[in-house]
Amino acid sequence: MTVADQMLATHPKIGSAAAQDILLRCIERCVECAQACTACADACLGEDMVAELVMCIRRNADCADICAATGAVLSRQTEPDAATVRTLLEACRTACASCASECEQHADMHEHCRVCAESCRRCEQACADLLATL
Repeated sequence: MTVADQMLATHPKIGSAAAQDILLRCIERCVECAQACTACADACLGEDMVAELVMCIRRNADCADICAATGAVLSRQTEPDAATVRTLLEACRTACASCASECEQHADMHEHCRVCAESCRRCEQACADLLATL
C-alpha cells in the first residue's frame, strides 16, 4: 500500500472503492510522469546533441509541471471544483500526449526518451480513465 493509497483510504470524503482506485492510479501516474519528465529533460541536457533536443526538453518541462499540479489537485478531495478538476485533467492528458509524441521521436536514440514516453502514455490514459468517471 502506497502513501497515496493510505491517505485516500483515510480521507472522509472519498467515494466508492472503484472510484478510489481510478483516482489513486491517476495520482500515482501523475507523480511518476512528473519525475520521468524532469529526469528526461535533465538527461537531454546532458546529451551531446542538446540543440536538437530543445523541443523535447520544453515538452518535458511543461509536462512535468502540469503533472505535478494535477497530482496535487487530485490529492485534495475536500470540496473540489469539478470544472477545475476536469480542465486540469484535460490539460494533463494533452501535455502527456504532446510530450510522449516528442519523446517517441527520439526513443530509438535515447533510452531516457523511451522510458519517458511510456510514462507519459500511462499518465495520459489514467487521466482519460478518471475523466470518464466525472
